[in-house]
Amino acid sequence: MHKTLPSVKDVVSLLHSKSEKDKALVERAYEAAQKAHEGQKRFSGEPYFIHVYETAKKLAEIGMDAPTVAAGFLHDSVEDKLVTEEAILRDFGEEVLFLVRGVTKLGKLRYQGLERHVESLRKLFIATAQDVRVLIIRLADRLHNAKTLGGHASEEKRKRIAIETLEVFVPLADRLGMGQIRGELEDAAFQYAFPKEYKDVHDLLKKRKALDEGYIKKVHHSLQKRLAESGIKTVRMDERVKHMYSLFQKLKRKQMESDKIYDIVALRLIVPTVADCYAALGVIHNAWRPLPGRIKDYIAVPKPNGYKSLHTTIFTGDGGIAEIQIRTPEMHGESEFGIASHLAYKSGKHKKQSGAIEKDLPWINQILDWQRGVSESDEFLSTLKMDFFSNRVFVFTPKGDVINLPEKSSVVDFAYAIHTDIGNHMSGARVNQKMVSLDTELKNGDIVEIQTRKDAKPSSKWLKCARTTLARKHIRSTITEDGLGFSKLLPRFGK
Repeated sequence: MHKTLPSVKDVVSLLHSKSEKDKALVERAYEAAQKAHEGQKRFSGEPYFIHVYETAKKLAEIGMDAPTVAAGFLHDSVEDKLVTEEAILRDFGEEVLFLVRGVTKLGKLRYQGLERHVESLRKLFIATAQDVRVLIIRLADRLHNAKTLGGHASEEKRKRIAIETLEVFVPLADRLGMGQIRGELEDAAFQYAFPKEYKDVHDLLKKRKALDEGYIKKVHHSLQKRLAESGIKTVRMDERVKHMYSLFQKLKRKQMESDKIYDIVALRLIVPTVADCYAALGVIHNAWRPLPGRIKDYIAVPKPNGYKSLHTTIFTGDGGIAEIQIRTPEMHGESEFGIASHLAYKSGKHKKQSGAIEKDLPWINQILDWQRGVSESDEFLSTLKMDFFSNRVFVFTPKGDVINLPEKSSVVDFAYAIHTDIGNHMSGARVNQKMVSLDTELKNGDIVEIQTRKDAKPSSKWLKCARTTLARKHIRSTITEDGLGFSKLLPRFGK
C-alpha cells in the first residue's frame, strides 16, 4: 500500500465512544476499505482510499457513532463491486450493512442539471426517512469531493459538481442544522460554481473584514470586563467571519448593498445557561445602543432546523455597527453539528430511529407525502426549492403559536398550514390587526388572524396567491370536488 496513507488512529481518537468494540469495528472497516481500494486512483492521481478515509474521519469529527464511521469507510466498496453485501454482513453486522446499502442504493449523482437526477433525490429522501445517517454519510462524502474539485481537469465538470453541491447538498445540510458542514460545502463549491461572483465577494470581504474586525475587537475587550463585573461567566468569546456564499446570498437579498449587512464579522458569546444568555443581552444593551428591529430571539423561537441563539446588533459608539450572537455550549454544538449532535440510536433498533424523523425531521415525511402525488420532474424540483430549500419566515397565530413558512408565503399559505378546514373556509384575514388581501406576503414576526365562514370556499384566484404545495394541493382538490371543471385553466405549477 501507499506509504503515505493516513493512520486509522486519527479516526479512532475522534470517536465519542472509546469502547473496545467500537474501536475494533472502525479499525476493521479501515483495513477492509484499504484492501478493497488498493491500486485504485482518483481523478487527481491520489489513492482512492484517501476519499473514503476523509469521509469516515469527518463522520467521527461530528460525533457520529462507530457503525456510521465504519459505513463511511465502506460506502463505495459495494457500489464499485469491490466487496459483497454478504461480506459486509459477515464482517461488520446488520447495522453497518443497512447503512452501506442505503448509501449504495442512491448511486452516484451524475449531474446534468437538476432535472436529470430527480429520481436520485427521491431515493435520497426515502433512504433518509428510514435512517437519517444515510444522508449524513452522503453529506460527508460530498464534502470531500467538493474540497478536491481542483483535481478535475475539466472546468465544465468542476462547475456542474459545484452547482449541484450548492443547490442540493448545502440546503440539505442546512435543514439538518449542520452549520459546520454547510459552511465547508459552500466554501468549497462557490469559487467553481460562480468564479466572477466569488472574486467580487472575496474582494468585498477582504475590505470589510479589516474594518469590522476593528469594531468587534473593541467591543470584545469591553464586553469581557462588563460581563465579569456582572458575575456572568463566559465559556468562550470569539469572532466569526461569515461564509462567502452565505454573504453572496445575503447581498442578493439586499440588492447588493453591502452597507446593509451587519454580520460579516460577528462576535460570538457562549455562556453556561439560558438565563445567562438573557442576562448577557441585558448587559450588552445597557452598554451599547441596539439597532432597532435587529434583536432576534431564536431561543424562544428556534429556526426550523433547530438553531437557537440570541442575536443583537449594536452601535459600537465609534461609528461602527456590530452583531453579537449569544448561546449556550449545547446550542453551539447543535448549530455546528445539528441533528448529529443529539442522534441516539437504540441497540438493535437502528432502522427505527427513536422518533428522530417525527420529532426532528418532520420535513422529510412532508416530502415523502407530497412526492407521491407529483409525477413531473419540473414540478418536483420547483416544489422542493420553494417549500423545503428556501429561506423561512416565522409567523404567529393570535395565541402565540409559531408557524414557519417559506419566504414569500401568503395569508393563504398560512391558513392551510394551520389546518385544511381553516384554509377551505377562509373568508378574510388580519395581519398585525389590519385587514389585508389574501395575496399579502408575510414577514417575520407577523401576527395573522384567519377569519372563516361555513359557506366560504376556495376559488381559482387563490392559486395565484398560494406559494406552497400544501395550499395549492388543497385548493385544487376542493375545486375539483365541487365540479367546477376548470382544471385546464389552472396555471402550471412553478410558472
